[in-house]
Amino acid sequence: MKTLISYFSATGVTRKVAEYLSEILSADLYEIEPVEKYTQADLDWMDEDSRSSLEMKDQSARPAIREKDFSLEAYDHIIIGFPVWWYTAPMIIRTFIEENHLEGKKLDVFVTSGSSGVEKCLEDLKKEYPNLNWNKGKRLTGSESEDEIRSWLS
Repeated sequence: MKTLISYFSATGVTRKVAEYLSEILSADLYEIEPVEKYTQADLDWMDEDSRSSLEMKDQSARPAIREKDFSLEAYDHIIIGFPVWWYTAPMIIRTFIEENHLEGKKLDVFVTSGSSGVEKCLEDLKKEYPNLNWNKGKRLTGSESEDEIRSWLS
């Protein structure tokens, strides 16, 4: 089974965890990169008019992803990582899902968050994309042991 770690990281935290997972699993990495990078002001969750706040209020928002010459066809296991925004996946994750053919692939999710868990994120994704093969989810900090990571994915 060929594994890909795909991730969105607005501040670098999720990137570090994705790189750690990639190392442990000998998996390839793919960054879900927005065309327009998020600034600190964009990420200010206390500002109702910040970019991230507006995106999360609009269920149809699909932030554009930077195009890359990369195919997901060779992978049958994709781990999708992202920070938790408003207790769920950022809207750019929906862009990634909708722009790629993920049917028939095993999908796992990891999130980075100081306190929010993965449960609602995974529940929302399963509800929105019921035709996909969602497996497990886990909140990761990057301090998990190799055994913990392998146990989660086994």
